[in-house]
Amino acid sequence: MERCGNIYLVGMMGAGKTTVGRHLAKRFGRRFLDADHEIEARTGVRIPTIFEIEGEAGFRKRETQVIAQLAAEEGLVLATGGGVVLDPANRDALAASGLVVYLNAPPAMLYERTRHDRNRPLLRVANPLAKLEELYRTRDPLYREIADIVVDAVAGGVTQLVAKVETEIRSRCEP
Repeated sequence: MERCGNIYLVGMMGAGKTTVGRHLAKRFGRRFLDADHEIEARTGVRIPTIFEIEGEAGFRKRETQVIAQLAAEEGLVLATGGGVVLDPANRDALAASGLVVYLNAPPAMLYERTRHDRNRPLLRVANPLAKLEELYRTRDPLYREIADIVVDAVAGGVTQLVAKVETEIRSRCEP
């Protein structure tokens, strides 16, 4: 059994990356970080403010810098932002330095989980469900491209999802 480095959770906004990541970090005795929270901590402003001032391109540049720095660390469980896979440099950094777990959830479920969240700049549109469907079509192949493990995040609650992910990780890695 190999040592798999960091554990990275990828997937669309609302898939459960942060929640699952916190539980996994406890179970594996690792430090948990959320890439979006790291960006906010380093810039001193919320992500919607970064989007307002710098646009999505400015945010993505910051995201790539943070991912490169965090991928160089060891012993992390990292919940990435939903769009992290858009930049090939991020995909390369994640795939090269750890185990990538894709939490897959359909757009309708993601919409239900995010529809009241005002901290999602990309969903500040007339039809957020249509936007989620568009993002899913673009991002799903990229998540699958780098994923070592794909877990459907639809059935059951958090406890079952965490247990499923933990089992998959333990079957491949020495934590």
